[in-house]
Amino acid sequence: MVIDGFVASGFEAVREVFAANFAEQGDIGAAVTVYRDGQPVADLWGGLADPEGERPWERDTLQLVYSATKGVTTTVAHLLAQRGELDLDAPVARYWPEFAAAGKADIPVRWLLSHQAGLAALDKPVPLADALAWGPMVDALAAQTPNWPPGTAHGYHGRTFAWLVGEVIQRATGRTVGRILAEEIAGPFGVDFFIGLPAAERHRVSRLVFAPKVDVSSVPAELVPEHLRPMLTAMRDPEALVNRAFQVTDPADIDFNDPAVHAAELPSSNGIGTARGLARLYAATIGEVDGVRLLTPETLAAATREQAGGIDRVMMLPDRYATGYMLPTEDFALGGPNSFGHPGRGGSLGFADPDTGIAFAYVTNYIIEGAPDLRARSLIDAVNNALG
Repeated sequence: MVIDGFVASGFEAVREVFAANFAEQGDIGAAVTVYRDGQPVADLWGGLADPEGERPWERDTLQLVYSATKGVTTTVAHLLAQRGELDLDAPVARYWPEFAAAGKADIPVRWLLSHQAGLAALDKPVPLADALAWGPMVDALAAQTPNWPPGTAHGYHGRTFAWLVGEVIQRATGRTVGRILAEEIAGPFGVDFFIGLPAAERHRVSRLVFAPKVDVSSVPAELVPEHLRPMLTAMRDPEALVNRAFQVTDPADIDFNDPAVHAAELPSSNGIGTARGLARLYAATIGEVDGVRLLTPETLAAATREQAGGIDRVMMLPDRYATGYMLPTEDFALGGPNSFGHPGRGGSLGFADPDTGIAFAYVTNYIIEGAPDLRARSLIDAVNNALG
């Protein structure tokens, strides 16, 4: 396996672990980038972007990162808040009056970002084509009665986050999340990342490959660690929120290799970029990159303050949320106690750690679900060991 790119002196183990992910963890095509104090110290890529056509992974290969997109959308929201264009503590209905229906008049914007709004699932799914067109899904969410009393609990808004946060941003600014990303972050900061992929960039996109899924219905409960059993029970119930939250479209399964899905804006799920771009964005949230910083220290402190924690009403696992960013837990440590970021389905991850000055991104086209996935964790351990 040829690994391209570079590592700075002292970070050689990152290359070794990255290569081991291909040899031992099944990686097909992937990239990892690490910034320290605004400078890249590792930027590596390898494997195949499209195993069917044996297209190699290149320096500028783009990867769909699923929910790691949420960290990018969150950064857009905090940039707008920093500029006074979005009030995170204002009622959503101030920007989006129709949202006040069904007892939602007092839900603040912040609860959309921190998964406290109780709008993880819909009573009636929206046809996928209509959801990609945006408006019909927005209307459905405006009419939806919350799944639980807003503000009393948190639960992962895995899909609906896109239209909830995206519509508020569009109402507040007159621009979509993808357009703001392109105009205010990607262009000025040199961040190679898209929400709503231009047709001219389609040739760079890697093809997703899915590992065999574990059939959870056949796993005896006694073989599952005790803290995972509530999630297992919920997954076996078609009416449980853990299932309904990912069935808000009809059909529920979205083909994330579909160019039409790439072209749409789903600010929860279909961000497409390089590891370099994602790491660079996070680096600019915690310090200067090429002399420019994205978020002020004051904005960052507010953005990363914990808003919700404990057992997630949807995922039935312990997690912690700031205003949009995920925070570390015992099982999801990120870089350190004050790090923040967001993972994506099947393996991708971006985060920053202000304590160490590290910004990290790993992207992969080999999607692993329902089984231990050590790829990103091993790379993070290599980075931490390099820091001593």
